[in-house]
Amino acid sequence: MTAGWGAPIGVVAAGAGLFAWGACHPASQLFGPTTRHVAPGTVALTFDDGPNPAITPGLLDLLDRHGARATFFLIGRFVEAEPGLAAEIAARGHRLGNHTATHPSLIWRTPARIADEIGRCQDAIERATGRRPEWLRPPYGFRGPHLQAVARRMGIRGIAMWSVTGYDWTPQPAGRMARRLSRVGGRDIVLLHDGWHGGLGADRRHTVDALAYWLPRWVDRGLGLAAMPGTSEIEGGRS
Repeated sequence: MTAGWGAPIGVVAAGAGLFAWGACHPASQLFGPTTRHVAPGTVALTFDDGPNPAITPGLLDLLDRHGARATFFLIGRFVEAEPGLAAEIAARGHRLGNHTATHPSLIWRTPARIADEIGRCQDAIERATGRRPEWLRPPYGFRGPHLQAVARRMGIRGIAMWSVTGYDWTPQPAGRMARRLSRVGGRDIVLLHDGWHGGLGADRRHTVDALAYWLPRWVDRGLGLAAMPGTSEIEGGRS
């Protein structure tokens, strides 16, 4: 390799690495502000990829038993397939979030395609529940330079990331899940799944079982188990 190419190649590699981190890491705000913490003493449980008739009803019952409220980031095509279940989530007092219509990575999508994915999900949720979400969680947490401006135009007021994840998107022993959730404390937004973006009926019993262990313990510790706040309630900006 010619010595003169070393510096340009290094700059390109560094730029690519920065872009990848900015697009994928939950703490990044390179492409606009996001939220990954809530008020002190509060845990915000969030569930992606539903509604899922195999898991969501039992999960709702479990949350009710412990007085917990959560945010469900719904996929539009599943809301269209299960509108009654989406309405039940809202009727139980939980917040609804937008997880796009079909769950694509949004990094390389055009603004028009991003708007279509967000808008179709907004419309599906509104038809089923009468509500239009103000929070968006981009699929896989991936976001590119176009996302913030397009989301704003579509009525989204906040991009919700997370500070703790259960890594629960594949079946696993509930004990493993429970150990991962031992990190949860006040201010955390916890990423969990009640569904699977590939289709309805996914097995997420490990998530429900791990929560059955932790919910009463979090309550005993005095932690509030709340949905994501309204975007106007986030104090001190996004973090």
